Amino acid sequence: MSILHNLYSDHGQSPWLDNLRREWIRNGELARWVERGVRGLTSNPSIFQKAMTAGHDYDEQFAGLLSDGLSVVDAYWELVLTDIGGALDALTPVHEASDGVDGFVSVEVDPKLAHNTDGTLAAARALSQRIDRPNLYVKIPGTAEGLAAIEAMTAEGRSVNVTLLFSLTRYADVVEAYLCGLEACEGDLSSVSGVASFFISRTDTEVDRRLEAIGTPEALALRGQAAVAQGQVAYQIFKRKFSGPRWEALAVRGARVQRPLWASTSTKNPAYPDTLYVDQLIGPDTVNTLPDATLEAFTDHGTLARTIDAHPDAARAVLDGVTDAGVDLEAVADRLEDEGVSAFVKSFDDLLESLTTTADRLTQGAGAEPGGSDQMQGAR
Repeated sequence: MSILHNLYSDHGQSPWLDNLRREWIRNGELARWVERGVRGLTSNPSIFQKAMTAGHDYDEQFAGLLSDGLSVVDAYWELVLTDIGGALDALTPVHEASDGVDGFVSVEVDPKLAHNTDGTLAAARALSQRIDRPNLYVKIPGTAEGLAAIEAMTAEGRSVNVTLLFSLTRYADVVEAYLCGLEACEGDLSSVSGVASFFISRTDTEVDRRLEAIGTPEALALRGQAAVAQGQVAYQIFKRKFSGPRWEALAVRGARVQRPLWASTSTKNPAYPDTLYVDQLIGPDTVNTLPDATLEAFTDHGTLARTIDAHPDAARAVLDGVTDAGVDLEAVADRLEDEGVSAFVKSFDDLLESLTTTADRLTQGAGAEPGGSDQMQGAR
């Protein structure tokens, strides 16, 4: 067994792969990752932007879609759903063997809908209906506008990956949306689940920048600690929220916890260990979705130990220290949320521009123009 298998069997944490390429589905690389212990997969607009603009793996299908009269946008979604379908197939054995705990593949709604509640809900519902696979997670940004969509999707019995979380306050709101959705969902709840995705490394990048601007010895001593501390405190919130009479009433109906998921776990600062955001966030009922390079690093020299709740008071003390030093963590979260949404929108726009250029090449100048339906855009 690999260290990834042991991460789950010994510590209850599920390692997922934060990447997807069509080549990996075709050449068996994704299947090999599953054999090594990967238990799920996440995607986002940036991942698809990189995949579809590298090489010619998508040209044949793309040309066929254009010849069928699809717009560039609708053709894009067809390409995405083909890849997601292949990943779902690869992870289905994990989903079945784990009784629905793992084996999930996540696909994100159009990032331009991040601040549009109705648009997000319509797009998420359309994705869920069209793909209609038990191991699908539809990704919805954890913006203020996304909360109602998360609750509604859960109430309809659909499973959601809440993405772009940077704030403990917002995380508590997301858990509440999930619980309210479960309470409104009729019948057996065992087929409904969810994850709440904290973006880890980006928090350290922004907090460190602010601590360095403050420049006091006390501030500088706190660099590289805020992101892990926030994840560890979030885990304490998770433990409280999914216990007690309210949760027990849902658990009797088959409800599953909404697991915390650690995302953005590659180390951005080369001064920090490359497995920092894996080693320090290990614990039961959690997920860590890792880029393939970080998975390789953890497989080579990661440390297996339950760390997520080893020192809860120390984690809270770090966040208190960061605040006392003059860093407003809610302001940090607001900035990172805005930047995260903007980055995904830019990736989406850049990809559509690149696909339009490709369409012109493939159709010898008679290519399609970007367009298509406002809702779901391709999940027709």
